Amino acid sequence: MDEQRTLWPFHGGLPLDDHKTESNQQPIQRLPLPDRLTLPLHQHIGQNAEPVIQVGELVKKGQVVARAADYVSASIHAPTSGRVVEIGDQAIPHPSGLSDTCIVIEPDGQDVWAELPDPISDFRAETPADLRERIRWAGIVGLGGAAFPTAVKVNTGAGQAITTLIINAAECEPYITCDDVTVRERAHDIIDGIAIIRHIIGAKECLIGIEDNKPEAAEALRQAIGDKADGETEVVVVPTLYPSGGEKQLIRLLTGREVPSHGLPADIGVLCQNVATVAAVADAVLRGLPLIERVVTVTGGGVRRPGNFRVALGTPIDFVVACSGGYSEQAHELLLGGPMMGFALHNDQVPVTKATNCLLAASLQEAPRPEPERPCIRCGECAKVCPAELLPQQIFWHARAHDFDRTQEYHLFDCIECGCCAYVCPAHIPLVHYYRYAKTEIWTQERDREKSDLA
Repeated sequence: MDEQRTLWPFHGGLPLDDHKTESNQQPIQRLPLPDRLTLPLHQHIGQNAEPVIQVGELVKKGQVVARAADYVSASIHAPTSGRVVEIGDQAIPHPSGLSDTCIVIEPDGQDVWAELPDPISDFRAETPADLRERIRWAGIVGLGGAAFPTAVKVNTGAGQAITTLIINAAECEPYITCDDVTVRERAHDIIDGIAIIRHIIGAKECLIGIEDNKPEAAEALRQAIGDKADGETEVVVVPTLYPSGGEKQLIRLLTGREVPSHGLPADIGVLCQNVATVAAVADAVLRGLPLIERVVTVTGGGVRRPGNFRVALGTPIDFVVACSGGYSEQAHELLLGGPMMGFALHNDQVPVTKATNCLLAASLQEAPRPEPERPCIRCGECAKVCPAELLPQQIFWHARAHDFDRTQEYHLFDCIECGCCAYVCPAHIPLVHYYRYAKTEIWTQERDREKSDLA
């Protein structure tokens, strides 16, 4: 039984009120189309996609409107049929509040599909390269929030033997339930997607990690595994502890293996994928469908009807909130993502993208105003809860002093920015902000150095 499987707990972590029942009690609802869809060319890690259409052009649902510009990039498709009315800078959902290049489509109400590739009924007769190309065509990226192009992730390098595929259904951050309800409603598609990815990477086994606060989803997966007679896939229930859904933390929990510092899961024979991502893989391969929509959790005390909604990419966030009953009188702050790793939106006139998993309309109680920052007292509480076993206070000191070499000596880039350290800090220091600042500065210095070397 999956409950008896040996688990290897990770260091630190936090037990948090999960606030899941506010949004996971109803089936997923499909939202209508808005008057305009705004598609940022950068909805993924890597290079911006390149437009392949022009202003004034009529497009059909599922048509590629921007193609992947590099190996690490992802194509973007029209979520419905309509006319391209603009290609230019628009506000995007980003902590900076800045704008970026977007394609704006006005739907025509016809929802006419473009010609799509044929479904692949017998995927085991296809080569891994052909299946990767189908995933790349579909524009699939990690739907757990990281948005890394999936075709790249499943293209394991020579000498990297992947023995274990891990499917992340933990969804450990409070309030977010889009994966939970997706598993309940699409368990069979998830198992199909798992089989496809296992065929691509050659993994011998698959472990689905899911927290014990999702019993209905776990049971749906067990039933789907039984229906598919998949003896190599196992559901493993893990304790509810944030951040058990972190990639390195979940690998540790399920296998006991440690991803090396600056290393990748593939280095220890593991590949991780999110449950919604593998469902999208099944859609692309078995049905010939590109990624043009996703499930978004809308929740918090600041929204009238919390729930999960299937939303066309490019839909304005204010439209999504309006469809969930609109803001309540308690609305204080709108976050994209959860309360631990999400960020406040400057306004709600920005679009849903492939990385939008949750819109948290928080009340003042749920997102209180930050306390004034006080000097670090070196209590060590941050180190006790750090799931990456770092010394957060040391990284903070060096980041504040702009000593970025020293931050790297203390393994800054092993930080997963989970926010546990800041959550327990009695001095109310926004520690993660300092780490993000240090990472950004280091990346900037490296780019400047590369430009200098080229010159």
